[in-house]
Amino acid sequence: MEYYSYIKSLHLIFVITWFAGLFYIPRLFVYQIESAEKPEPDRSILGEQLKLMTRRLWYIITWPSAVLASLFAFWLLYLMPGWLSQDWMLVKLGFVVLLYAYHYKCHLLFKELQQDVIKWTSNQMRLWNEGSTLILFAVIFLVIVRDAINWIYGVIGIFLLSGILMLGFKMYKRIRTKNPDA
Repeated sequence: MEYYSYIKSLHLIFVITWFAGLFYIPRLFVYQIESAEKPEPDRSILGEQLKLMTRRLWYIITWPSAVLASLFAFWLLYLMPGWLSQDWMLVKLGFVVLLYAYHYKCHLLFKELQQDVIKWTSNQMRLWNEGSTLILFAVIFLVIVRDAINWIYGVIGIFLLSGILMLGFKMYKRIRTKNPDA
């Protein structure tokens, strides 16, 4: 138990860097999608540079952070096995599974875009970008509050946050339509 604080700190550091990668990778996807619509030589130059940036972000920061965050989380659960009997931890682990599903989908999108396969619009990708934000809010509130009895209120709060994000997205889309450089 003397190493608990160090392990928890390392877990949090890698959770933060994992989320940083998950926040930024869809933004790079947006840029890749938009660069494909540009005329040559911009399309090729931007496309190759963005592929390089996404590859480095994905394999040097995001994937290693996900693995290390998980390893330190398992270590914490090993040290604190009683957590697995607490409702808040079970709900949190459900959100972690959802986070891995989001991560995996981002990986599939990454592989498609590396092959110049574009199936999403830039607006769809902007919306997708909010997925990790919602999961982050859910996990942070769950861990800090640790009140799984009221997790239903938390889920309602997440849906309200989703609605607010959707409204913000629509407002941004209108502004961007009026002013393409925004």
